[in-house]
Amino acid sequence: MPIIGLDLAGVEKRPTGFCILNGITAETLLIYTDQEILQAIEATKPRVVAIDAPLSLPPGRKSMEERTSIHLRECDRELLRRGIKFFPITLGPMRKLTERGIRLRETLEKRGFTVIEVYPGGAQDILGIPRKQRGLDKLKEGLEKAGLKGLTSQMSEHELDAVTCALVGKLFLEGKSVIYGTQSQAIIMPKRERTPSLG
Repeated sequence: MPIIGLDLAGVEKRPTGFCILNGITAETLLIYTDQEILQAIEATKPRVVAIDAPLSLPPGRKSMEERTSIHLRECDRELLRRGIKFFPITLGPMRKLTERGIRLRETLEKRGFTVIEVYPGGAQDILGIPRKQRGLDKLKEGLEKAGLKGLTSQMSEHELDAVTCALVGKLFLEGKSVIYGTQSQAIIMPKRERTPSLG
């Protein structure tokens, strides 16, 4: 059974990176609407869906619209403690992404899928893979050094981040990941090793 990695866009008119990881071979595409995402996941029947988007609100916060001083979840604080850069989920465009991520998670879990929140930039830092800001060729090369196959120079930043999401999903299934935060509000991250074993 494959693993799905999703580099979710905040709105449907922007491209979402979608990766299907079979073993160590990645296939990617760009899709847009929630309906397209759900149809592609239903057709794939993955073991896990790893989504790059906040999938929960900070404890005590009822909505993104609520004006409150609560901005961070425990998993976000863990990223801060470890010096991993990220955008707070209540900041500007992150609001729409958070709302979309929560909505998709609820729909997918109702349909029986296992859904995890991942953060490809942070995962790349831990695995020693260059982030996209240092060049897509370096990101692609780093993923290949981690053992992944099927990557091409035509893949966009969204697709390569989706590949990273799927890689974290694979490590999660293999027991090679850790939880930042709590069980209900977790970001799944790789264990701190430079190159994962994908055998």
